[in-house]
Amino acid sequence: MSSITIETLWVEKYRPKTFDEIVDQEGVVEGLKNILKGDLKEMPHLLFAGPPGTGKTTLALVLAREIYGDEWRNYVLELNASDERGINVVRERVKVFSQYFTPTEETPFKLVILDEADMMTSEAQTALRRIMEIYSRTSRFILICNYLNRIISPIQSRCAVYRFKRIPKELVINHLAKICKNEGVSCSQEVLEKVYEVTSGDLRRAINLLQSVSSVSGGKPTPEDVDRVVGEFTPDAIERLIDSLENGDFNDAVSNLFDYKTATGIDGQEIIKMLLNALFTRNNLTPEVAEILAKYEYRLSEGAYEEIQLTAMLAELIKVMRKG
Repeated sequence: MSSITIETLWVEKYRPKTFDEIVDQEGVVEGLKNILKGDLKEMPHLLFAGPPGTGKTTLALVLAREIYGDEWRNYVLELNASDERGINVVRERVKVFSQYFTPTEETPFKLVILDEADMMTSEAQTALRRIMEIYSRTSRFILICNYLNRIISPIQSRCAVYRFKRIPKELVINHLAKICKNEGVSCSQEVLEKVYEVTSGDLRRAINLLQSVSSVSGGKPTPEDVDRVVGEFTPDAIERLIDSLENGDFNDAVSNLFDYKTATGIDGQEIIKMLLNALFTRNNLTPEVAEILAKYEYRLSEGAYEEIQLTAMLAELIKVMRKG
């Protein structure tokens, strides 16, 4: 596969910059427009919740452009809130970002965008709530999450909550078709539908996959190219992972899992479910294996760091699945 530089990533090239360019999410867009019509000083903290690839971060940046214009980068701090060990780093960066700012009528606050807020522990979220309160005079926060129920109530009550819905198939395919036209890619309806099915309606993943498929196919992708790029989105990839575990090859198992995860963009919980189904089909599902899978699925559902948990899961599985 040919390498693609950051400057040519389609997901950035075609990232909406205005409300009118947003795909779907009409209710959220209308709500944000109403905020801008009012007194900006009264703008609340915002909480964007919904499935991945539905435009949460994009809309946060569109809002920033609407508030600050061409100078928006000078007034926006983007952070990833998922690392609980970094809550003190978040506090210090917000402090430095906010402390030398004097609110004005035109610019009443700076904007802090915190992605993956639902990956934080309850303790870290409690600390974050305090940070939001301390710097509310000079900053507004936009928290972004996939699962609203993982955000503690004290934070939810301090934010205006906007729920994002999964983008309908027709709109995703239409958007992909426009990109193909702009990029001179000859892409059939069958390929576009295959890309949609593989990425489960996640527009960001769909655009990334479309670019990869177009790259390896010389601009004329086929459904087989889609299968090839994602490592064939079939039980084959999971079967190779199981073979690595049974052969006692930890490094190969880790490589298989994360190569597959990177190629497809699939999340850890879904991989665990696929692994469970594949083992059941092969009659290899033992009580010990089921218990391990359940433990790590629960940890991921509670917001634990995904890469570490999946690697630890493989280490445990290899002990009970290794043959000979």
